[in-house]
Amino acid sequence: MVALACAVAAVGAVSGALAALGGGGDEVARPTATASPATVTLPAVPTSPSAAAPSATRATPRPGPPSLAPKPSATPSPSRSAVSAALYRSPDSQVLDWVRAHPDDPRRALIERRIADQPTAVWFTEYDPGAITREVRAVTSAAAGQGRVPVLVPYAIPGRDCGGASQGGAPSPEAYDTWIGNFAAGLGRSPVIVVLEPDAIAQSDCLSEDERAARFASLARAGRAIHAADARARVYFDAGHSGWRDAEEMAGLLRAAGAATSGDGVFTNVSNFHRTSDEVAYARRVLKALGGPARLGAVIDTSRNGRGAPPDGQWCDPAGRALGHAPTTHTGEARIDAYLWVKLPGESDGCRGAAGSFTPDYAYDLAR
Repeated sequence: MVALACAVAAVGAVSGALAALGGGGDEVARPTATASPATVTLPAVPTSPSAAAPSATRATPRPGPPSLAPKPSATPSPSRSAVSAALYRSPDSQVLDWVRAHPDDPRRALIERRIADQPTAVWFTEYDPGAITREVRAVTSAAAGQGRVPVLVPYAIPGRDCGGASQGGAPSPEAYDTWIGNFAAGLGRSPVIVVLEPDAIAQSDCLSEDERAARFASLARAGRAIHAADARARVYFDAGHSGWRDAEEMAGLLRAAGAATSGDGVFTNVSNFHRTSDEVAYARRVLKALGGPARLGAVIDTSRNGRGAPPDGQWCDPAGRALGHAPTTHTGEARIDAYLWVKLPGESDGCRGAAGSFTPDYAYDLAR
């Protein structure tokens, strides 16, 4: 992982990773989606490599040159509006499994009320082109049946995490095209929110120019494939967070990746701790610099940012953090389409528990 990153590390191998507003019946099929990866939250200024960081610090990358910008064959409809329905609560998540298994635990009531009853994202982290359509459909069909909106996180870009703790993904851009096409085939025709490949753009400095061009072209194709499969999908591209890149620099990378033509906006603060007010201001600066249609918006991960980022740059289950703004598609903020819990609160970064595992003590501390 790199300094400045909101990088997502140490993918958990446990299944089921969505919780949401309202009930979800046990009749919904269990997807094999994995838990949200553990967080790597690093300092807001570059530091020297140290034992505390999973990998050496890299220099701040240059924005991709304009020549990398893909030429999409189709663009999202200018009339597409932000999703406004309630977010979907799946019956399958690690926190719900823990709540069901510990009815007499004194921490249970608070964890259930403040975390398990809230909507969080489903992560799809396994390169499994033969299974991904079925796994996505299990979530989207259940959500559509309730008239609610699922939040989905495809996370299988080639060269994922720059070979760090969450390394993996598809073996090639061509293989990724197949996987994301199969992902899109499971979406259906109802509204969905897609948080496309956390860190894939903001962390792209580890790639050569050719590799970066290939990745950005893959992301642009992914956005188009998702829209072609589901015209009501909202696709958000990676904009890092307010403590990482300059907004103009980030916009240059996003433009090269086709975010303004193949997406519906940007996401920020995934698996990070920066305050909502800082992220709102940052997202608006990025969108202004990005240009493109006025319909472009932003979604912000507020899952653990209730007290902001730790002043000492701690990234691994830092103490003193708190839950942030509850997930909602009604933010009251111009161009901010939703506050989401993309990182699942209580799933460890690897210090309070095994990376990616639900850790009740950590969850309880966040919820208090």
